[in-house]
Amino acid sequence: MAAQPDDPVQPAVIRAVTLSFGNPMRVVLLAILIFEVIAFGLAIPVMIRVSQVSLGLAVGLGGGAALLALLAAGLLRSPAGYLVGWSVQLLGVALGFLTTPMFFVGVMFLALWLLAFILGKRLDRPLVA
Repeated sequence: MAAQPDDPVQPAVIRAVTLSFGNPMRVVLLAILIFEVIAFGLAIPVMIRVSQVSLGLAVGLGGGAALLALLAAGLLRSPAGYLVGWSVQLLGVALGFLTTPMFFVGVMFLALWLLAFILGKRLDRPLVA
């Protein structure tokens, strides 16, 4: 039986990078990952035409980033999905080394991810009476 993200016996590191099961911000994180799939896919022709990146490298890294974001979206019900989601954010910024506009796009998605995650953590905290 797999431990839920709000399970008290789960390691503190896992609890730190995940949201509880009923948290509404999980839907926002999911939407961010889906939009990243689209953005990373659209970055492929930009890498090829604007930044003169080879076809294989652009499809490999841009397509790989899109597939990783899709995988994270599919796994978001488990702690592994959050870990993959965090790595997708770093990969999105790293794509800026292939084409400069991806620095802006990657940082924008990272900021949205952080904002949604921080607000989700606030919702996870118990209310103090």
